[in-house]
Amino acid sequence: ALLPLNKEGDTLYSHQGLTFGGFITNEAMKQEKMLECFNLLLEYMQKEGINKLIYKAIPYIYHKIPAQEDLYALFRNNARLCRVDCSSSISLNYPIILPKGRKAQISRAKREKVQIKESEDFPAFVSLLNEVLRTRHQSKAVHNAEELTLLHSRFPKQIKLFIAYHTEQIQTQIHRILAGALVFIYPNLIHTQYLAVSDEGREIGALDLLLKTLIDTYADSKTYFDFGISTESNGEILNTGLISQKEGFGGRTITHQFYELLAGGGGGGGGNLYFSSYSLTCFLCFLSIDFVALAFCYRSEFESRAIFAYTGSFARESHKRSRQ
Repeated sequence: ALLPLNKEGDTLYSHQGLTFGGFITNEAMKQEKMLECFNLLLEYMQKEGINKLIYKAIPYIYHKIPAQEDLYALFRNNARLCRVDCSSSISLNYPIILPKGRKAQISRAKREKVQIKESEDFPAFVSLLNEVLRTRHQSKAVHNAEELTLLHSRFPKQIKLFIAYHTEQIQTQIHRILAGALVFIYPNLIHTQYLAVSDEGREIGALDLLLKTLIDTYADSKTYFDFGISTESNGEILNTGLISQKEGFGGRTITHQFYELLAGGGGGGGGNLYFSSYSLTCFLCFLSIDFVALAFCYRSEFESRAIFAYTGSFARESHKRSRQ
């Protein structure tokens, strides 16, 4: 088993630099082994003077096989549920009938000759995305165009960009994207990491047609279509407009659960789970099961080398202790 972590002050997080956290396991994991993993984790925290762990469990729809041994182990160690985010996902095996309004927008987009295609025009997409975020949320995207281009080059089959555009614009105004969706492709699901639509695209249903096209494209090969969260302020605020759009396509709630675990066992009081810059560390448990390889992709090659160098050093130390 492997547990990606980062440290901030006297607190461990799993993980601020990744979409999800939690133990990564394979088919050999058993419940008793997971309990032992947590025992070793608590021993490590006490030895290193770490006060608590914030643990973000992987939602079950991302599992290849049932794998919630960690949730039971958290319960056994009296961890406290400290945050819940609300995500929306479609079961592609049981799609719902779209509302009339959604169908009308899709039909209008077709009448307006909106076309959908895969694209590598990340600069144009990020420009649209930041324009939407700036005008509606006074924010900007976490990634810039260069970073998304790099990520796509390293994972071309797992990270893809799809855009909606007018047929007559594609030759002369390729940078005028009506709507775009950056998706992460997992073995059993599709996750929309970024969605953006221009004012014109919103009016003529470009994003509706884009999402419907993606859902239909992957309906036969994937089990879920995940839109991501619609909550803000550590889960305390629900963006009703955002979740309404996702539910209009058949999305139902999947929760992202965060737990607080003290070094001595149990959960502490409330606190702000502010995500800021982070230092990297990694905790490894060697319990006579196969090692699970994990590929990290961060913003620079330096950070990638740093985590693997630290992981390798700590792995040798952990393995030596496990043999004693």
